[in-house]
Amino acid sequence: MSNSLVVYNTLSRKKETFVPIHPPFVSMYVCGPTVYGEPHLGHARPAIVFDLVFRYLKHLGFKVRYVRNITDVGHLENDADEGEDKIIKKAHLEKIEPMEVAQMYIDKYHFAMDKLNVQRPSIEPRASGHIIEQIEMIEKIIEKGYAYITNGSVYFDVPKFDKDFGYGKLSGRILDELIANSRELDGQSEKRNPADFALWKKAAPEHIMQWNSPWCKGFPGWHIECTAMSTKYLGEHFDIHGGGMDLLFPHHESEVCQSTIANGIESVKYWMHNNMITINGQKMGKSLGNFITLDEFFEGTHPNLQQAFSPMTIRFFILQAHYRSTLDFSNEALQAAEKGLNKLFETYRTLVDLKPTSNSTNEEVEKEITSLFQQSSNALNDDFNSPMVIANLFDASRIINTVKAGNQTISQENKNSCLHLFDTFLFDILGLKQSDDTKNQDNLENDLMQIILSLRSEAKNRKDYATADNIRNLLTDIGITIKDTKEGVEWSK
Repeated sequence: MSNSLVVYNTLSRKKETFVPIHPPFVSMYVCGPTVYGEPHLGHARPAIVFDLVFRYLKHLGFKVRYVRNITDVGHLENDADEGEDKIIKKAHLEKIEPMEVAQMYIDKYHFAMDKLNVQRPSIEPRASGHIIEQIEMIEKIIEKGYAYITNGSVYFDVPKFDKDFGYGKLSGRILDELIANSRELDGQSEKRNPADFALWKKAAPEHIMQWNSPWCKGFPGWHIECTAMSTKYLGEHFDIHGGGMDLLFPHHESEVCQSTIANGIESVKYWMHNNMITINGQKMGKSLGNFITLDEFFEGTHPNLQQAFSPMTIRFFILQAHYRSTLDFSNEALQAAEKGLNKLFETYRTLVDLKPTSNSTNEEVEKEITSLFQQSSNALNDDFNSPMVIANLFDASRIINTVKAGNQTISQENKNSCLHLFDTFLFDILGLKQSDDTKNQDNLENDLMQIILSLRSEAKNRKDYATADNIRNLLTDIGITIKDTKEGVEWSK
């Protein structure tokens, strides 16, 4: 299968032509959520970004196996090797079992992702369900001499790896600088080197989640989970590994180390990372306490929100920015996204209802639509440039509105081309959709506007121009424009 798709590879720090290892099959692994709290906007971005990647690869004809994990054990506070497990900490606070915590937030995550129209992955493994695979992989690393046991815990020997293979290929971190900047932490003395990371941790007696292993009763380190699960479902060498930029170090760098030793190969061909969502220039996330949950967005209940925003507005807001650029949250930006998305939906409804005005194809319109379709494909082929696709859809909207205003003619063939453009990019690939509620609201809005316009028309017929003008002015004040044409009165927002 030939294609012209290029992706930015974090490993090489450049764009590369995408050539799968085993075409037409594509293997993709994306780091999913650690399920100890409400899903928030920071969860939405990687989910939507890699949903776009998933959709577009399928559009190109690839057969994609998409694996997105659930971390339900081993992710300690501050992404470190010491401290309390995030899920266990939540279980203590809620006075429920850790797996209850995990399941509760898995369900909430799925519910939110479904609202955002994020397609489910092919496989969604849980870390707690793959302890055997993780133990087996740790044993391989020990056998090859790149891990050591201290007091029952197992640590990866980073200096040895650095000497033999070079550490920091993915993140650009230099080992000597990491060591120089490390401070002594509780339990740090277990490690031979402060840069070493845990593969397996010995559990304290009171630790709720622990498993038998050849070394002690304990639990896996955070990093080994993804390496073991990606290998199990995608093999020792697979195409794409994705995740947020915040996972680049130490998580993904540690994955490179583990897979190189355990599998004898750098497992990932293309590393892809979406950038962060910020609020006032600071990363939005649970650990910083500045996050807004997705439910709060949908219901408008957070004090920093001026209104509620629909799931599709959130999705459109995220897709308006290229996935490798930072995206700063503001009410104004979301309101602009809402307005822009509504315009595209309105244009599509206009297009569906539009009656062809000519029996013969308008070659100029056909050429423009064909060009916009090709430009949109080119944009996605250029590292999934969704903002450019959206810009092209607005250009198509201009053409459709010109036809609606009677300044351009289209045939049924022209209309079908326009519908194909919107169906392909707006709905199928960008994954935006109109909810039934939105459609019902639009119908109600339309009915109310017809009543208002009929009242204005009656006022004009009575020569009560003051009332007619007052209606127009009141509508203008709330952002609605009315236009008197030969065919009747038109309105728009």
